[in-house]
Amino acid sequence: MKTMTEYPDYGQQLEALSVRLFNLEEANATQAETIAKQAALIEWYEGQLLSLRRRQFGTSSQQSPLGFEQLSILGEVAIIPPPPEAEEVTVKRKKRVGKRKEDLSKLPVVRVEHELSEDDRNCPNCSALMRDIGVNVRREIEIIPAQAIVKEHAIHSYACANDLCEEEQGKTTIVTAESPKPLISGSLASPSLVAHIANQKYSMGLPLYRIEKGFKYEGINISRQNMSNWVIKSYQMYLISIYLMMKTFLLKEDTLHADETTVQVLRELDRAAQTKSYEWVYRTGVHAKHKITIYEYTETRNQRYPQEFLKEFKGYLHTDGYQAYHNLHDGIIVVGCWFHMRQYFENIWKSIAKDKRKGTEAEQGMQYINALFKLEQMFAGLSPDERYKQRLKESKPIADAFFAWADSLKALPKTPLGEAVTYAKNQRVYLNNVFLDGKLEFSNNRCERSVKPFVQGRKAWLFSNTPDGAEASSAMFSIIETAKDNGLNPFQYIRFLLETLPNLSMVDDLEAVMPWSETLPRWCRVLL
Repeated sequence: MKTMTEYPDYGQQLEALSVRLFNLEEANATQAETIAKQAALIEWYEGQLLSLRRRQFGTSSQQSPLGFEQLSILGEVAIIPPPPEAEEVTVKRKKRVGKRKEDLSKLPVVRVEHELSEDDRNCPNCSALMRDIGVNVRREIEIIPAQAIVKEHAIHSYACANDLCEEEQGKTTIVTAESPKPLISGSLASPSLVAHIANQKYSMGLPLYRIEKGFKYEGINISRQNMSNWVIKSYQMYLISIYLMMKTFLLKEDTLHADETTVQVLRELDRAAQTKSYEWVYRTGVHAKHKITIYEYTETRNQRYPQEFLKEFKGYLHTDGYQAYHNLHDGIIVVGCWFHMRQYFENIWKSIAKDKRKGTEAEQGMQYINALFKLEQMFAGLSPDERYKQRLKESKPIADAFFAWADSLKALPKTPLGEAVTYAKNQRVYLNNVFLDGKLEFSNNRCERSVKPFVQGRKAWLFSNTPDGAEASSAMFSIIETAKDNGLNPFQYIRFLLETLPNLSMVDDLEAVMPWSETLPRWCRVLL
């Protein structure tokens, strides 16, 4: 029998096999990691494909999946994970009695009597005079189209006819009758005309070329260039004072909302026409003394713009997760948006095939946040102090459980679930700030609703031609949306401002014409 010493290559072969086995195991681990990454990428690409198909062919409704509305869930909730599913409940609404009468109560009534003539009131059988036995009233709404007229201001001047007076004074005494100041000297623009243009563009979302065409159908020839110039001049000469005072009152509040969207301005200095500019939106909270929405145009999305705008503000600021809002001064406490947090999981949930959604991490994450919004629905009628206490008692444990659950997930960083987990970790402090005060809200949807009118208008008119036009548009949107929030008719309010402001000289008088002023004429307010 031979010993190992008689096989000199045995040790070398064994060592080579060990090295080879190690290399194979290392290669196998590397391949397994690669396969896992590729599987995650395939899952991500499949999710993206489903998401793109949904965007292209699906509905654009904001209705929440799992049977919930956007900001409400129905059913029981639990504090410890996993949160239970909510049960959908159908709410029966009672039909309002006398709704038509209520709808018509604010409109003027013109009664048209349909009667038989004296000759026709004789009975066709016996020729006796018939008596009136009742009236059947049928109502309908009649529309009287807008009418344009040329308003001539004939301003008379008077000279003294006494020759002795002229000799004593050395000149003829002339007195001119008082008349309202022209809105824009040398133009055909009147307060009602500019108010109509502004309302059509910024409230109804019509571009100027459509307004121009509408005028032509009525026999009025006004170019879109003139309309644009009139709006800009009205802002620069008069409405800027209202805009700046609205901003002053807004910054005095202790709770604000902020968001931003894009806008295209063609003739910015040293910038290509295709370059994106930005429209920032700031608005007051639900418990604010004055309801105010401010739009501000800037060339870029740089953080210096919100820093400059909010430099005098101190309090809570509701925002999304944009980093620029996290670099403000120490007097501002940023409150994150739980609805944005929920959208991360909702997008994942919608990108999964319907038969595979049950019990997924995306569904679990949505249920945690749905539970928070369900409690908010229950707390809606409470005072801020009571809501603060109830949130700490019932909502805060659910939020803590959500973050603990998110920390426990083993998600690859660049996958949708990994991005959702990363967002949750990065936004934890800001999302938890909602528990600092009972008047704070769980979402920034209040501001997003104010962004929507601008986005809808942008789809129609596409761009602003100049920075001056973009600034005027921002002011017009601010005044119109604030007027709506305060129950005013946008056309009538802007008309009132343009009739009043040219004759105002004192800054103190401005407070009497602000959108929330109780001294505004009744005809400025919405009838219904």
